[in-house]
Amino acid sequence: MLICVFTGLASGMPLYLLYQLVPLWLRDNGVSLAEIGLFALVGLPYSWKVIWAPLIDRFELPLGLRRGWMLFTQLGLIVTIGFIGTVDPVTNLSLVAVMATVIAVFSASQDVAIDAYRRELLSDDELGLGNSVHVQAYRISSLIPGSLAIVLADSLPWHLVFWITAGFMSIGVALSLSIKEPSRTPVAHKNIYSVVVTPFADYVERRGWAGVLLAMSFMVLYKLGDNMATALSSPFYLDLGFTKTEIGVWAKNAGLWSSIVGAMIGGAIMLRVSINKALWLFGTVQLLSIGGFAILAATGPVIWLLAAVISFEYLGVGLGTAAFVAYMARESSRTFAATQIALFTALAALPRSMANASTGFLVESLGWVEFYLLCMLAAVPGMLLLLWVAPWGADHGPDEPVAPDNEDRGTLERFRNREASP
Repeated sequence: MLICVFTGLASGMPLYLLYQLVPLWLRDNGVSLAEIGLFALVGLPYSWKVIWAPLIDRFELPLGLRRGWMLFTQLGLIVTIGFIGTVDPVTNLSLVAVMATVIAVFSASQDVAIDAYRRELLSDDELGLGNSVHVQAYRISSLIPGSLAIVLADSLPWHLVFWITAGFMSIGVALSLSIKEPSRTPVAHKNIYSVVVTPFADYVERRGWAGVLLAMSFMVLYKLGDNMATALSSPFYLDLGFTKTEIGVWAKNAGLWSSIVGAMIGGAIMLRVSINKALWLFGTVQLLSIGGFAILAATGPVIWLLAAVISFEYLGVGLGTAAFVAYMARESSRTFAATQIALFTALAALPRSMANASTGFLVESLGWVEFYLLCMLAAVPGMLLLLWVAPWGADHGPDEPVAPDNEDRGTLERFRNREASP
């Protein structure tokens, strides 16, 4: 569980830098909302990572299959995060976009290695609690780019702010150097088929095409409304009239601690109820909490209302994420953990990159109130898909064919049979 704390801290900080600090930095330098909204496209590597995830499952770096990739990506993040702050976004916005994309590639690759490591580390009974701990630490990491860095920006130049933020990735470096590689059953990858195709073929064999398509649609849609609602949160607070210090102290802390409480409650509840029931309960809270932003947009810059709305919203975020991450881990096989979890998290990240790119245009054409009402509507399809992918009365998904203890033995047997065939 302590390791899960540090995996969350290392994994979350680069993402929050791209989706909280960079948009506010751009807005503070006079970049338009439409252009900031398009910056969501730099997050596409979080969806593309499934392309190179098989390589992370296959090629071992000096520190090991998981630790080596973690350390490599973390060192890359320190350099690129520090460098982006030295670029002038007014005169060289295209270079900012390139550097943000490079940061996203390193961050997404780190997530592949960390998610696979955590899947190998935790038993099936520990998935709910372990992933809740990871999500809590993930949220805590937002204090660095989403609060500390924003407050520092009121008194320090932006390039120093970014280098200070980059320094906190040393937490990830310390993690990679101190942990041990998890034990795993060795798999001999003999050809390109075994490296690239087999992880996906395994998932189809376990779930069937109908189950796979339903699950993938659910992963795309479950957090669509929530992702859209938080895409422009920092520019939204700035436009309402809050100062950067108020945003850093009130908005970010209210959101952080509420999401942590939500993840803690979610983890505790999932010790008593199934992941399926948690997805229903927490998803409902997640949907309703989006409406608070519409109320805040209609009311204006009231500090106590800002704290209350954000607290409720991120309580829903913490609850929904705890159940969602546990669901994706349950869907994966330990044998092909990096590739399969990369596929699932890539699908989950898709709306954050694609739909969020349109949020700036939607706000400028609709207004903030109508935009947040639209976000609530966007959350409905994902909830409806729960009828098929996570029925209320079932302990597992409707297409769950094997007991967890037998899953990896069956996966390895299918893999060996395929390797032995001409």
